[in-house]
Amino acid sequence: MPAPIRKPKTTWFTLLILGAALALWAYDQKNQPHLPPATPATPAATVAKAGRYEVFQNCTLVEARHNDGDSFMIRLPNGKTAEFRLYFVDAPESAFKSYGGGATNHARISQQAADLGGITPEQAVAIGKKGKAFTLGLLASQPFILYSEWDSPYNDGRYHAHIQVFHEGKTRWLHQILIERGLARIRTKPADLPDGTTAARELENLRNFQSQARRKSVGAWGN
Repeated sequence: MPAPIRKPKTTWFTLLILGAALALWAYDQKNQPHLPPATPATPAATVAKAGRYEVFQNCTLVEARHNDGDSFMIRLPNGKTAEFRLYFVDAPESAFKSYGGGATNHARISQQAADLGGITPEQAVAIGKKGKAFTLGLLASQPFILYSEWDSPYNDGRYHAHIQVFHEGKTRWLHQILIERGLARIRTKPADLPDGTTAARELENLRNFQSQARRKSVGAWGN
């Protein structure tokens, strides 16, 4: 008959080793730094686009000395401010000015007057004042939408833009309203509209608005 298998005895030394190991593990757990759960990464902010233009909702007018009928300082929704100039249109100067070195804006005013039906320079300046008051009043009355690709034709910190406003119950392009009211001439850089209208098509639209203004004798066409 085979001899019975003897189980190894658990000695006091083995128990001592196990106890020390458990104590060390408990100490490590207690003193382990507790890190907060990982926070998912926040995706980088994206800029809204409409074709080639960046879109800025809820823009506001900033008071500035150089604001006039077709160019003005704007605060974007991110707090940045910049000066923008409308595509397509040129509002007459609102004052006769002289600059250092004997330069003036008188020749420019005469050209604006000629393009607005041959009115006098004084009449052109009067229209410039009306255009300035109309544009700045409209932009100051409520937030508006600005579209720009940040092109600066004269590298002077002014950028071209299309601006949409809510006017008389409709969302309108500001440059169209100025032509429609006879407060600007069709001039400066054309550009495709953010809604897909080509620059060539928009020039046709503006010429139609100008013809209507002439027939109605509004703005410069009423002098």
